[in-house]
Amino acid sequence: MRRHLSRSTGLLAAVLGFSLTGVSLADETPIRFQLDWRFEGPSAPFLMAVERGYFAEEGLDVQVDSGSGSAGAINRVASGAYEMGFGDLNALVEFLAENPDAPGIQGVYVVYDGSPATVFARKDRGIASPQDLAGKTLGAPTFDTGYRAWGIFAAANGLEDDAVEWQNVDPTLRETLLVRGDVDAITGFYFTSLLNLEGRGMGRDELTIMPFPEYGVPLYGNAIIASEAFAEENPEAVEGFLRAFNRALEQTLADPDGAIAYVHARDGLIDRELETRRLKLAIEGAIDTPDARANGAGAVDEARLRESIQLVADAYDLPSVPTTDQVFDSSYLPPKEDRMIFPEVP
Repeated sequence: MRRHLSRSTGLLAAVLGFSLTGVSLADETPIRFQLDWRFEGPSAPFLMAVERGYFAEEGLDVQVDSGSGSAGAINRVASGAYEMGFGDLNALVEFLAENPDAPGIQGVYVVYDGSPATVFARKDRGIASPQDLAGKTLGAPTFDTGYRAWGIFAAANGLEDDAVEWQNVDPTLRETLLVRGDVDAITGFYFTSLLNLEGRGMGRDELTIMPFPEYGVPLYGNAIIASEAFAEENPEAVEGFLRAFNRALEQTLADPDGAIAYVHARDGLIDRELETRRLKLAIEGAIDTPDARANGAGAVDEARLRESIQLVADAYDLPSVPTTDQVFDSSYLPPKEDRMIFPEVP
């Protein structure tokens, strides 16, 4: 009798558990999230938030997909194929200026406080400073942030726009061309091109490395973006997404080595050591900055954002200049005290 009662109770609990789970899943808000690139080290906090259930705790059913570039992520969010995504804030400025009648999209959390765009130059070509780039040949794909924003870098360092010759190159060949000596310098994301160059046998001692933020370029980098319509209809979902991500980012900053496990779980073919290094370079060069430590992760400085929008508009020759409110909405951010997530510097 007792065994029968126990079995019946267990069955009832299982049925109730299934029912409650069904109700819970039905109540979750689905969010399709588009990354800017493949599953690599910097995608760790997004994947951690999924696997540890941080999004689910906020009532969200989040699907994180790999991407093929910032422009693609922005276009897919604008088209409605994705509710949220991860893309270059400068590419967002360009999109808004060139598509004034398109559905609104906004940055809601800056992840790369400084643009990772960087010049990598061969020392054996006599390049030790930006001024030494005059008369040299640079290679990059035309959609590369460094290529697009070259005018900003040039002006900040006393160079004319046309001081260099550009070669439009395939992104997969960019570093190879520099290693072979076919170009004098390239532009690329710091944590991508540096690792690619090292993988092709070219070390730091052979390079002059000029990160844009360290050479007078105040541009922001990648941010979490959201469909304006989705955010207005589901403000709690966007707020919950940012809380969950912020939580995962704090843990990623504290333990990058451990965070890579979530990238490896999504793509078992990655080189864990390489992607751990890529994540650490992204943190050191673009995420953990003095401004981010002062303002809290995710936030923007209004004056700096206004300046960077104008710089992009001028450099890209945009037909209009979006306002700061069009580009970024800070109302969904967690409170500042919750965004002071950077580990103490020893």
